[in-house]
Amino acid sequence: MAYGTSVDLEIIEGKIAVVKLCEPKGLNPVGQVFLDEIAAIQDAIDADKGLRVVLLKSTGKIFSAGIDINFLIDNISSQWIMDTLVSLQNIFSRWQDLPIPVIAAVNKSCFGAGVELILGCDFRIAGTDAAFTLPEARFGLSPDLGGTAKLTRLVGASQAKRILMTGDTIGAEEALRIGLVEIITEPEKLQETALDYARKIAGLPPLALRFVKKGVNAAEESSLAAGLLFEQAQSTFCAGTEDLQEGLRSFMEKRPPVYQGK
Repeated sequence: MAYGTSVDLEIIEGKIAVVKLCEPKGLNPVGQVFLDEIAAIQDAIDADKGLRVVLLKSTGKIFSAGIDINFLIDNISSQWIMDTLVSLQNIFSRWQDLPIPVIAAVNKSCFGAGVELILGCDFRIAGTDAAFTLPEARFGLSPDLGGTAKLTRLVGASQAKRILMTGDTIGAEEALRIGLVEIITEPEKLQETALDYARKIAGLPPLALRFVKKGVNAAEESSLAAGLLFEQAQSTFCAGTEDLQEGLRSFMEKRPPVYQGK
């Protein structure tokens, strides 16, 4: 499927996939076109083995206004939820299935489904003018695209309950304090800062980063013993890679490394 109406993809320097929320009005509501294009872009990223990192950003005046209310009104029913929710959850969770890191850069308002979209990323950078709201309970719903499951893992159960039960808006400073975002920066420096992180990650050994992502995810989902066992397996693999030898040689030779993902 083509994309570019609500969401677009730009490849920078052959290694950085920039996913741009680009709805013409700059509000980036989550509707059918948005969902279809995100899914198509995820397929394209997964198929391009030269990519090293994903940067999710908005080109509009806000990050996302959340679910398109007209889309919700036209479709909402228990039967529609049963028929479609699993596939929608898979789209919002797929960032964690990708083998490469995914960074979100959040400008200004991030509402409802927009928050759930960034919860699936590996880490989040926000402008100091960013604001986060999960208002579903106000309308008789509970978040169902990862809002309860993923938010709880990031900020803890009590903070998640406070945010979800009240629908209160969380500013950037508070989001940083409670762990909803990892970095905040001045709004005019947001895109530059996010791209700097993407470039830094793109220059690191891709196999090592793949195992870092998988290892942290495994640790979150399993026991300490299982996490340590995964570390043993990944270290055994990485010890035999060309990238490890390149990293060691370049350090000794005082030159920039050139990693091939081998």
